[in-house]
Amino acid sequence: MPGLTTRAIVLAGVALPLLAGGVGTAWADDEAYESSLGEVSGKTATAGVQQRIVFSGSGGGSPQKGGGNLAPVSGNWEAPPCWYAPMYSPQQLKEKVEDNAYGLTGRERPAGSWEKQETVPEIVKRYTKGKYKNFNLKKKGEGSFWAAVPNPEEKDRAKAHSCGRLPFWVKNGERPKVERAISPEILAALAYERVRVPDTRVELNPEAKQTVRLPTWAWLDKGEFRPVSVTARVDLGAGEELSATTTVKPVGLSIDPGTEDARLHPASGTCPVGEDGGIGTPYAKGKSGQTPPCGVTYLRATPKGGSFPLRGTVTWKAAWHGSDGAGGELPDGEFGSGQDVTVQEIQSIVR
Repeated sequence: MPGLTTRAIVLAGVALPLLAGGVGTAWADDEAYESSLGEVSGKTATAGVQQRIVFSGSGGGSPQKGGGNLAPVSGNWEAPPCWYAPMYSPQQLKEKVEDNAYGLTGRERPAGSWEKQETVPEIVKRYTKGKYKNFNLKKKGEGSFWAAVPNPEEKDRAKAHSCGRLPFWVKNGERPKVERAISPEILAALAYERVRVPDTRVELNPEAKQTVRLPTWAWLDKGEFRPVSVTARVDLGAGEELSATTTVKPVGLSIDPGTEDARLHPASGTCPVGEDGGIGTPYAKGKSGQTPPCGVTYLRATPKGGSFPLRGTVTWKAAWHGSDGAGGELPDGEFGSGQDVTVQEIQSIVR
């Protein structure tokens, strides 16, 4: 291939991004990866030229209404930092190499982690005269080159680029036996990352000021807290598609009163979801002498001009099912938000 002399397959300071599936400035000419869901219906994530993961489903909490993504309760769980997926047709890979194979000299090795640490000429030879003949152009329509795709949500750059295989050929409809090859399980984890749940600001009664040693009732609007699902799907070619749906549902509300001088109801501080789907019970006239099923009793007043940072955190149970019949559980997730409460010293109060 003429002209392969210097910069060899390097773009924007990232060595061989077209072969390793890099994203960022190296992909400025491609559609950006859609990582902000909100209302996720119809959003498309694009990490390269051909491979697209489409996310759809219920966003649960839109940016306008607050809310956010779940934090896994299990501290050691993380979504895959990268994966392999169909990325290029033979012609697309050929054009990428020819357009960008300039710059590195002789035997200089490009940065990156590849199983054989091939030099630039060796990499070019792989797709022209080596393992593949002229980029498999004669097999056009029979398959595609799969390549590494960094997870754009992964903040650790080394992890995001830890998938070290160079692009490899896969026939249409087949799924390679390669670690981290895109699968329903991986899609389920990516969907989990993009689930957005509602804000957890707790409804209180009394609403304005709480009173020392009188119970404060707490609850969440049952209309807002219902199961939330996000589906991720990818086209493998030849009419075959992989997909997975991740669904989370609320299982309880934990209350942190913001001070040790408080008594929680129930004593565990966790209010379960009721049969009607609600959490806690709204206060109603005539219940002043009752202990709330969900709430807090403050035992001392806040300092003058001060407040207690009450925080409500909802735990969501997560599960997934894939297009191939596989499925299972994902880590419980949490999302919480805080609010300031003022507690006053009054000997008696009439509700």
